[in-house]
Amino acid sequence: MQDVQEYEKIVLEDKRETFEEFRKILLEYNEKYNLTTIIQEQDVYYKHFLDSVVGESFFTCNARVAEIGSGAGFPSIPLKIIRPDLQLDLFESVGKKCEFLRVVVDKLQLSNVHIYNARAEDCAKDVKFREKYDCVTARAVARMNTLCEYCLPFVKVGGKFIAYKSGDTAEAYEAENAYKILGGKLQEIQQYDLPKEYGARTLIVVNKVKNTPPKYPRGQGKERKNPL
Repeated sequence: MQDVQEYEKIVLEDKRETFEEFRKILLEYNEKYNLTTIIQEQDVYYKHFLDSVVGESFFTCNARVAEIGSGAGFPSIPLKIIRPDLQLDLFESVGKKCEFLRVVVDKLQLSNVHIYNARAEDCAKDVKFREKYDCVTARAVARMNTLCEYCLPFVKVGGKFIAYKSGDTAEAYEAENAYKILGGKLQEIQQYDLPKEYGARTLIVVNKVKNTPPKYPRGQGKERKNPL
């Protein structure tokens, strides 16, 4: 993982023009779609853009990537801006958020990005998607033990699940049973601090070491009601 300050330079200087265009689209559509409560310019750059790209080194070259619960496109869109080689499938159940993501992809002219207006627990059962991805990622969707059940079924054996989390590392250990059941193994917990006192953050990297049993994800909200 590169130094956070190196990524800060990429976001604020090297790719500033593209990130600024993304920010303007985000603010425009936020008035209609309520995408984020973070709207001040510096806050968006640090808490959304910079935080999204810090995990970039965990994504292998030309990786096929799934993002679960894309929302406003974090971390996927910032990652794509600095890593055009990534092939992205974004899964988002809310139609308006999918509309926003399509506008962003079109206006920023991002290639190899596909958006699916569907629930992750349904798509994870589909042979087109199940265990087909080199990397799967999610940010601010659910606690780690629940999130693993949504995400690990998409990861192919030998691939990895990269979760963007707050500074509290307890979730990573709380999910040990979920990793074991779903075919994962905790590889790394990477902690970092965002500049300008924007707070501590954590990346949790889980390797997929064996196939996920067919019964998972369970669906019907069981992932949240009764976490593994």
